Amino acid sequence: YPEIAKTSWYMFLLVLLVAVLAGLAASYMCLLIVRVIRWKTTFTKRSQHFYFLLCCSLILALAAFFVDTAIMGSGKEIMENVLFTNSKTPAWYVFPLRFIGPLLSFTTGGAGGVFAPGLSAGACIGASVSDWFHLQASDTNLLILAGMVGFLTGITRTPFTSAILVLEMTDRHSVIFYLMLAGLVASIASLLIDKHSFYDHLKHDYLHQIKKEETPVTEEPQPELLH
Repeated sequence: YPEIAKTSWYMFLLVLLVAVLAGLAASYMCLLIVRVIRWKTTFTKRSQHFYFLLCCSLILALAAFFVDTAIMGSGKEIMENVLFTNSKTPAWYVFPLRFIGPLLSFTTGGAGGVFAPGLSAGACIGASVSDWFHLQASDTNLLILAGMVGFLTGITRTPFTSAILVLEMTDRHSVIFYLMLAGLVASIASLLIDKHSFYDHLKHDYLHQIKKEETPVTEEPQPELLH
C-alpha cells in the first residue's frame, strides 16, 4: 500500500492537471489504435498483414534492446518502483515507450490489451508532474494514483469504476475524493479527443465485421441462353 500522508491544499489543483493530461493522452492513444486497426481492414493480401506484424515486432524489439525494456509487459515494475521506492521519477522516455507499446502490440492482435499498460502510463504522468513541482514522496504517490485513474478513465470512460479499481488495488480510502475527481476530470478531458470510448469503437467495428460476414452474397442473374 503506497504511503499517503495528509495532503496540502494545492494538491487539488495538481490532481486536476494530472487528470487532464492523463485523459487526453489515453484518449489519443486509443484513437490511434482504432485508426490503425481500421487501416488494416483495407489489407487485401496476407503478405501485408505479415509485413505489418514483422515491422511492429522489430520496432518493439529494437526499442527494448537499445532504449529500455519499459516498452514491454504490463508495467507492473514501473508502478511498484514509483510507488514504493525513493526513485519516484521515471526517465523521460518511459512514458513514450508505454504509449507506443500498446499501440504496436494491440494492433498486431497480440495478447495483453491496454488495461494494465494504461495504469503504468498514467503512473508515469503522475510521477512526472510531481517532479516538475518537486513534491514530497506522499504527495507524489497521490498524483501517481490520480494518473492511473485518469489514464484508465480515458480508455474506458468509466470514471467511478476506474477510481474504485485503483482504490481497491491500493487501499487508500483516505484519498477517495481525489481519485473520484481525477476520474471525472479525465472523462471530460478525453471528450476533446474522442467522444466514444476505446471499447465502444471495438464493439462497433466487431459488430460491423460480423454483419458484413453474415450478409449473403446475392448472385447476379444469369442471362437466358439464346436458342
